[in-house]
Amino acid sequence: MTLAAPQKTPLNWVNIVFMTLVHIGALFALLPSNFSWEAVGLMVFLHWVTGGLGITLGWHRLVSHRSFKTPKWLEYLLVFFGALSCQGGVIHWVGLHRMHHLHSDTDPDPHDSSKGFWWSHMGWMLYRIPGEEDIPRFTKDIWDDPVYRFLQNNFVPVQIVLGLVLYAIGGWPFIIWGIFARLVLVFHCTWFVNSATHMFGYRTFESNDKSRNCWWVALVTYGEGWHNNHHAHQYSARHGLKWWEVDLTWMVIRSLQTIGLAKDVKLIPAKAMNDS
Repeated sequence: MTLAAPQKTPLNWVNIVFMTLVHIGALFALLPSNFSWEAVGLMVFLHWVTGGLGITLGWHRLVSHRSFKTPKWLEYLLVFFGALSCQGGVIHWVGLHRMHHLHSDTDPDPHDSSKGFWWSHMGWMLYRIPGEEDIPRFTKDIWDDPVYRFLQNNFVPVQIVLGLVLYAIGGWPFIIWGIFARLVLVFHCTWFVNSATHMFGYRTFESNDKSRNCWWVALVTYGEGWHNNHHAHQYSARHGLKWWEVDLTWMVIRSLQTIGLAKDVKLIPAKAMNDS
């Protein structure tokens, strides 16, 4: 688990300070005075809203891969939920993810797993990322959208507003659990997709990279852990293909499809399903 940083790449002190402060804030959840079951329940709920509906369903399957379509109001709502995860600006996130798929597990991959678990998990975010200047080229479909631009530039103020609302409702326990502890959990659950699912698990398809299907990552990311399936068929809205590969996000997409809020749902070819 070595930190293999690109040569002559400067540290990203904004990210370093931000990540440090958020993780320190989460440690206050260990104090008995900050514990309440209501606060823990709030954290679990917001984990699903921001990590499940926001990142997994919205930023990843809907926007990054366009594996289905929704009405614009619903797309914007899901993108807003993702912004509440505080994982950077949505345009930046989508661009880097598309770059990852193009260069998976090779040097141009922003979080190349060949450089070690720590690097692919979070080390890469502590440095300036080579190739960031290409993000506009990878995000032409959302680059000029005013809603995306607003959330790209204002995800921290939006988080502060959420914090003020939570403080008004439940005081400091709601801040500690609903903001700091929840952010850290969503961070690491998401990052496990970059690290653990390129190192642990089984492979169903030949995908020309190191992606693997990892059940425990799928459990904490609402189905994102079936990563080899995803890399082999990245535009499929369904990641869990075997009967035991539970994919909660796919269940949400099917529910949206049933009530007419998800259309043009992309799936892998039937032959590939039968061969898997």
